[in-house]
Amino acid sequence: MDWVFSDRISGITGTATREIMKLTADPSVISLAGGMPGSECFPVDQIRAITEDILASGRAARTLQYGVTTGYNSTREAVRGYIKDIGVDTESIENILIVSGGQQGLDLMCKAFLNKGDVVLVEDPTYLAFLQIVAGYEAVPVGVRSNPDGLDIGDLEAKIKRYKPKLLYVVPNFSNPTGKTYTAQNRQKIAETTAKYGVVIIEDDPYGRLRYEGEDVAPLYTFCGGNCVYVSSFSKVISPGIRLGFCTGPKEIIRKLEIGKQGSDVHSSHMSQLIAEQFITRGLFPTHLNYIKSVYRAKKDVMVAALDKYMPAKFKYEKAQGGLFIWGGFDEAAGIDTVELFPRAVEHKVAYVYGNVFYADGSGRNMLRLNFSQPTCENLEKGVKALGGMFNSAAAYKA
Repeated sequence: MDWVFSDRISGITGTATREIMKLTADPSVISLAGGMPGSECFPVDQIRAITEDILASGRAARTLQYGVTTGYNSTREAVRGYIKDIGVDTESIENILIVSGGQQGLDLMCKAFLNKGDVVLVEDPTYLAFLQIVAGYEAVPVGVRSNPDGLDIGDLEAKIKRYKPKLLYVVPNFSNPTGKTYTAQNRQKIAETTAKYGVVIIEDDPYGRLRYEGEDVAPLYTFCGGNCVYVSSFSKVISPGIRLGFCTGPKEIIRKLEIGKQGSDVHSSHMSQLIAEQFITRGLFPTHLNYIKSVYRAKKDVMVAALDKYMPAKFKYEKAQGGLFIWGGFDEAAGIDTVELFPRAVEHKVAYVYGNVFYADGSGRNMLRLNFSQPTCENLEKGVKALGGMFNSAAAYKA
């Protein structure tokens, strides 16, 4: 049958990481491509205990029933305290919406604000799935240059003046894909510039609690005067499988997101809400976070050492202080195309994410993103060694 799909979906392809996962279904391929937490970091025993307590309590029937779209009040109150610890202070729980993973929060923001043809500013490079969401609303992503401190403020202001965007999307803590963290000074300038022109900021913060070295920086939200929506989730600190996140911002915006969510999934899983709520209220986070940070810190160190040992000298990378990724690449003069070479990497039994999928204009074919959270330390060493062998061969051929 000749299917007639909507214009919104016809031009959209699957995200690169999901498509790469299909290509790397062979268990002998070491994937450095995903962004998945290490399975050893899932708090299985604590979740089992919480779940059993819920089902044995008077809340069991309510938990298994339909509920309100905003989320349980008790869960929102727990989240309110959870984010206050990092400086995100909200007036009340009415400023908080529980969502089915942080990515739903991003989707609801686009649903609430974007019309066909609207421009959204993003850091170049940026989270590839957000580019897909923007495309789904027939809007146009435009990249803003960045530097080691964060966004290029001059370029940000110039593009705000030129394109008159409604939204700016940023991942200020351990950015996906670069692993970079914006300085406090850069965040202050972003807040001032966007407020000046009435641009709403989407601050995506899935990795902020995963710092392995250095000092924390206050969320961008704390520098803003009401034009920022803070989006985060429990995917990287409890489990992505529970699909639970939250949005915090002005009540008027949160209400629009609630309306949009009503038509998407009615409400987020009650069981997941109570798992996260109890994780917070039982005081389980400090010990759990210390454990997973120790695991990821060790894995990051293994990957960094392997990159220094096996990759070509022309390969340069960012040394992130947290998060789940290492971003690197080759000078364009080297002639290395990471898209073109990806099938050869799979032949060498290793995978990465090629850089062009993170750029609004499709550039960055000399770059790649590597993930260290999921593979074992042994496979990180083996995978980077295989990758280095492939790139060394390619570099020698190009020379």
